[in-house]
Amino acid sequence: MKIKVNITNAQTKSKIPVGTKLLIRKACTATLVEENFPDNAEVEVTFVDDEQIKKYNNEYRNIDKSTDVLSFPLGEDGVYDTNPETNNKMLGDIVISVEHAISQGELYGHGLRREIAYLTVHSMLHLLGYDHVDEGIEKAKMREKEEAILTKLGLAITKV
Repeated sequence: MKIKVNITNAQTKSKIPVGTKLLIRKACTATLVEENFPDNAEVEVTFVDDEQIKKYNNEYRNIDKSTDVLSFPLGEDGVYDTNPETNNKMLGDIVISVEHAISQGELYGHGLRREIAYLTVHSMLHLLGYDHVDEGIEKAKMREKEEAILTKLGLAITKV
């Protein structure tokens, strides 16, 4: 299984640290491996600022505020269209607010690197069909998977 991750920086307010694109590719790959995704895949990841993500959130979810990440799955029930040029399954789009990621990394005390990885893994799970509309079981199941993947990436939160 191979994954093609196209990354676009559509914001200019914050510097993207060196190694972030590689981290995102690793997070995408680790998620697909953990989920036993059988096919080659591709994902679009776009960095935006809070103003841009607020517009997307309002346009697509009718929520007039910024957020950390948005996921736009292209598949349903494990069925994805295939890119005729690459023969990859097209999973969808991930939009990350760099401003939110910086803020949350500081707030939670784990830094930007882990926060970007977390947002990527979280969104990849959405692209693969996971949801947490139900704040109970589904959310807990997603959190468990997220932490397992982040641990494999060497980004586990150590409890004191």
